[in-house]
Amino acid sequence: MSFLSRIGFIETEEQERARLAHAPEGSTNHYLSTLPVTIEEWPKDLLVELPWEPPRTDRPYRVVVVPIEFRKDALPEGVEEEPLPRKRHSGSWMCAVVFSDHPSYPVGGFRIDVPAAEIARGRKVDLAGTLAQS
Repeated sequence: MSFLSRIGFIETEEQERARLAHAPEGSTNHYLSTLPVTIEEWPKDLLVELPWEPPRTDRPYRVVVVPIEFRKDALPEGVEEEPLPRKRHSGSWMCAVVFSDHPSYPVGGFRIDVPAAEIARGRKVDLAGTLAQS
């Protein structure tokens, strides 16, 4: 547990999982609450395979993105500062799709907005290792 989580500034893993689990069953957030965090570092410019497995989707899809630009969550009107504890993985990332077998998310300049909680539960793709295998 990080120092900021211990002092109550940022939510703990358990608090984040509970918050995501409160979303309606079948929603992306509810699905994400069942997955472990696998990427702790700042994900900008990483290759990240998103967790698109059943039950989130009707069949498994491979969608690999590069997070390009972070966008923080908008606060509700009249709220000046995010309440404590702050969300562990808040905001979203504008991402470029660099590989996809999903028909709705083509490669070639296509951009998608991905919640930071989803990026954190993705899988880093090691391009050097992948290219060495070919």
